[in-house]
Amino acid sequence: MRKSVSQDVFNQLFTDARSYHHWTDEPVNDEDLKTLYDIIKYGPTSGNLQPARIVFVRSEEGKEKLYPALEGMGSNLNQVKSAPVTAIIAQDELFWKQAPKLFPRMDVREMFEKDEAFAESIAYRSSSLTGAYLMIAARGLGLDVCPMSGFHNAILDEAFFKGTTWKTNFICTIGYGDDSKLYPRDPRLTFEEACRFE
Repeated sequence: MRKSVSQDVFNQLFTDARSYHHWTDEPVNDEDLKTLYDIIKYGPTSGNLQPARIVFVRSEEGKEKLYPALEGMGSNLNQVKSAPVTAIIAQDELFWKQAPKLFPRMDVREMFEKDEAFAESIAYRSSSLTGAYLMIAARGLGLDVCPMSGFHNAILDEAFFKGTTWKTNFICTIGYGDDSKLYPRDPRLTFEEACRFE
């Protein structure tokens, strides 16, 4: 039997963790982001096919490419401008071409090649999982995050992925949050409101 991690760990990852909209000036370096990826790549995905692709936008030039996709999306533009890093969590529409390497026990390429809608559903679901792993692992490394779906996908895809098989799922700012500007925590549903036994 594996032991449960301590409550302190759960507090850091979930209970006390917050989505930050304001950031300190402390940078996030390349090694932090490489370490982050080396953790999340072990998170389970459908058939171990790992369709997620991630772009860590840190440079001013990269951020300028992000801004048009956030115009008219409330406070998201300012959040991205102030964050040290914005991760674009994308999915490779042809992820299944990596199947011989990632799932060598059987050849599953045909089932995806012949059913584009099925392939897209797996790409979206599994890349969403990887994005969630990214957020949890970042918190485990002492970083803060804020996921966003308020942006124009087509504009972002044109700016970053034109001519590729990558397609944006969502974005997530990463850095060290400014505790002094946190809003009060919003309510959560109870077990009885969100769950049931069968």
